[in-house]
Amino acid sequence: MYKIITPVITVFDAMEKPDYEANKKVIDFLVKGGVDGILVLGSTGEFTGLTKQEKSDFFRFYAEYTAGRVELYAGTGGMNFAETVEMSNEVYSMGYHASMVIGPYYYGLDQEKLFIFYDTLAKSVKGDMYIYNFPARTGHSILPGTVKRLLDSNQNIIGLKDSVTEPNHTNLICLEAEGHPFQAYSGFDDQFLYNISSNGNGCIGGLSNLVPEIWSDLVRAANEKDMDRSLKLSNLIHRLMPLYDMDSNFSLLFKRLMQHRGVEISSKSIFPFNQIKEDIYKKAEGLLDQELKRYHSL
Repeated sequence: MYKIITPVITVFDAMEKPDYEANKKVIDFLVKGGVDGILVLGSTGEFTGLTKQEKSDFFRFYAEYTAGRVELYAGTGGMNFAETVEMSNEVYSMGYHASMVIGPYYYGLDQEKLFIFYDTLAKSVKGDMYIYNFPARTGHSILPGTVKRLLDSNQNIIGLKDSVTEPNHTNLICLEAEGHPFQAYSGFDDQFLYNISSNGNGCIGGLSNLVPEIWSDLVRAANEKDMDRSLKLSNLIHRLMPLYDMDSNFSLLFKRLMQHRGVEISSKSIFPFNQIKEDIYKKAEGLLDQELKRYHSL
């Protein structure tokens, strides 16, 4: 079964701390929209400004409030390896399906060091984990052969989110992963159809924050092998992709667009990504309205 997992935005208060009541509204919006899972504190969730305790509290809040309504995944990666291990083990006890760990950023890593990082991590945690490959943010990309080595050595590495501009990278990983219980997800919304044709499992795409109903409809159509509707809905997702490039960090823009859709939240985002030009927002709002209108006419 294919899935859409939402790398969820985080709603902050005026002090850039999680606003729990507002985040409940986001959860309810996504659950009602039919997403299959939620990735908490991924890149879209602006995790970098939170302390270890704040992350722990927020993960627990999500587990308690969702109460099994959707699968939960935890973005537990960070620059401190010991904290990554501790946080990953903590979320398993909360009922998370798996941790999702981005590779260390800032410092350069070759493939051997990436193998050592994920191999040591997998052997240090008590549950399943996903590799999160995002070369635009880390400066490195894990190669298919390195993924195969990791799968051969660790049964608890069960998947990967691949945020890459060249989707054949995901295809090559899927080929290397054959014979292992492994799930590969695209990190970019417009690669969904390519992903599933490569024996992948779907998408962990940020646009599902805005249009969960379009995304869940697309996944349903794909699962039902309704190619005509799948193509039409995928086209809508492709037409929404320019939203990502309208600002240097799209989290604030996405929050404002969620407000536009009736989700009563603050658009506060972490400094210095806490402002946006009004003409850019209006352009984004117009695009979203246009594609929603197109969706309702299908």
